[in-house]
Amino acid sequence: MRILIMGGTRFIGVYLTKILVSQGHEVVLFNRGNKPSPVEGIKQIHGDRTDSQQLQEKLSGETFDVIFDNNGRQLSDTQPLADLFNGQVKHFVYMSSAGVYLKSDQMPHIEGDPTDPKSRHLGKYETETYLQKVGIPWTSIRPTYIYGPQNYNPLESWFFDRIVAKRPIPVPGNGMHITQLGHVEDLANAMVAVLGNQTAIGQIYNISGDRFVTFDGLAKACAIAAGQSPDDLQLIHYDPKKFDFGKRKAFPLRVQHFFADVHKAINQLNWQPKYDLISGLKDSFQNDYIINSNQGEVDFSTDDEIIKAAA
Repeated sequence: MRILIMGGTRFIGVYLTKILVSQGHEVVLFNRGNKPSPVEGIKQIHGDRTDSQQLQEKLSGETFDVIFDNNGRQLSDTQPLADLFNGQVKHFVYMSSAGVYLKSDQMPHIEGDPTDPKSRHLGKYETETYLQKVGIPWTSIRPTYIYGPQNYNPLESWFFDRIVAKRPIPVPGNGMHITQLGHVEDLANAMVAVLGNQTAIGQIYNISGDRFVTFDGLAKACAIAAGQSPDDLQLIHYDPKKFDFGKRKAFPLRVQHFFADVHKAINQLNWQPKYDLISGLKDSFQNDYIINSNQGEVDFSTDDEIIKAAA
């Protein structure tokens, strides 16, 4: 198939591109051209997707069987693309987020749970609603936290920084908040599993790891991945409401229970996560963090403020 990927050179798209090319698909990337292609020789179209006129000019002469929209955040990002190819593509796969779910006392989140009208991911839910409304053959993917080599969000690296430096790890609350991480390669494989699957048309899938973990448990898992004993960790629990961090981010995860059931994807997409949490974190530590560990000094000043208050 001829497949368009919006983005394709940063994180998820790198894995997705490599898998699709290895399967023999013709992949075209649309991006700003700031990063090299993950696979040599494939076509790239450079442009700004937020400029609908530019999008029209660059893509109106192209034909695709499938579109993966990996980086549409607002409806205004995706609507011009969907309108341009509605009636032409066999499948439009949209990267949404489990962050659209309304905070709930009943967990894990399942597809169909209420969404949060105040979520910073509201634009993704509005995009899902639009895709359904216009009748394009769509599927939406809702990951929780994504990790793995090339992660540009300081998620697992936040823990690795403190573990490698043998520093205390400040954890908000009592460390028992439950969260969920999914490896980027597993996410990309789930996206590929959507292709040619008629059951997936018009469906939403939570995608992540198939186990959940507490904040303290995640810190310990990161220690194991980094080759250290979790028993040597010094975890500092604190009440984040007693601090005014301003725009500083004191912890890389939202301080709430946040995890989703992935059995719908397992059952309907014939997909299964390849990585458990430890093996996935080892992959990230060995094949990314260690290699890129000389990227400047880490600012621990917010940590120090918390640790000082806890002393």
